[in-house]
Parts: sequence; structure tokens; C-alpha cells
Amino acid sequence: MIFGKRSTPLTGTVTHIVVGLGNPDRKYENTRHNAGFIALDALAEKYGVNVNRLKYKAYCAAAEIGGKKVLLMKPQTYMNNSGESVVEAMNFYKIPPENVVIIFDDISLKVGSVRVRRKGSDGGQKGMRSIIYLSGKDTFPRVKIGIGQKPEGWELADWVLSKFTELEKKSIDESAQKAAGAVELILQGDIDKAMNLYN
Repeated sequence: MIFGKRSTPLTGTVTHIVVGLGNPDRKYENTRHNAGFIALDALAEKYGVNVNRLKYKAYCAAAEIGGKKVLLMKPQTYMNNSGESVVEAMNFYKIPPENVVIIFDDISLKVGSVRVRRKGSDGGQKGMRSIIYLSGKDTFPRVKIGIGQKPEGWELADWVLSKFTELEKKSIDESAQKAAGAVELILQGDIDKAMNLYN
């Protein structure tokens, strides 16, 4: 496990997984679709770990959060195939969906807003769709980060892959910290408090 800045191999003691969704490749950095990566990085930074160990088709790190042994993941499969990575890790550690928190972008929420949900459909988000499809479950707690609605005249793919403006980036950085706080509460079994506090 990785605690603080010490790094040793991951072991089977992991009981929870937190996944930030996004696209690998530098050209996608700071794009709307990578809000999940941005939030996961904020959480990792808070616990002094680097999400840089390649495993389960993802960059991973382990941390102790709220007394739980947690695997942090940034799938490297590209958004639409996120389920391949997430389900592989779930199967390895035998972790149920209720113990897997997914952080991802949501175009129906204004930029920087955060919404916590206990479970539900993919809401049109293709990374979440892949996870639900390959696991056969929709009972994943999730933390959604608003990236703003698609402006008129834009294609959806172009919008989600567009970069945040400088002003928006400030809002996203703030929402990443809120998302990290929500994840901490969810891991402590306090999802109702997370919803009350952040929704």
C-alpha cells in the first residue's frame, strides 16, 4: 500500500476504489471531459500520493482515506472504454459496486457545480455507460462535476473535448476540492451528508 509518500506494492487489502474518468494523452489535459481526472488528482494530492502506477489499464495509487484502504484510479483506456479498467480492478479485489466511487463530468450542470448520487443511470456519460454495461450494475456512488451545457452550434464531442477557460478553470479547481471532500464522506459511509453538503 502507499501511505503518505512511502510506496510499496498494492496488496489484496484494498476495500474501496475511487475512479476519476477522463482521457489519457496530453492533448486532453484541462478539457471538460477530464474533470474526473482533475478531481482525482486533487484527492491524491491531499493524501500525498502520486497516481502513477500502471495497473488494470489505469494509473493507480493506494491511500488510506477515512480508515479505508482505497485504490485511486485514472483509467487509460479512453473515456468510452472506462469499464474495462474499472471492472478488472473490481474483479481482482472482489469489490462490490457500492464500494466504488466514480467521479465524472456532467454537461447538465453548470461549470464547477458538484452533485452526489447514490446510484442511477449513466445520464448519457459514455465512461459511466461503459462501467454500468460491463459490470451489469448501476449501484455505483458517483460524484458529478458540472462542465456546462453545450452551446448552440457546437457538436457534443467538440464541446466535451474543449478546454476550460481561465475563469472556468478556477471554478473547476474549486469543485475538484469539493468532490474530494464528498468522496471522503462517501468512503466514511456518510453519502447522505455528502449530498446535503455538496448538492
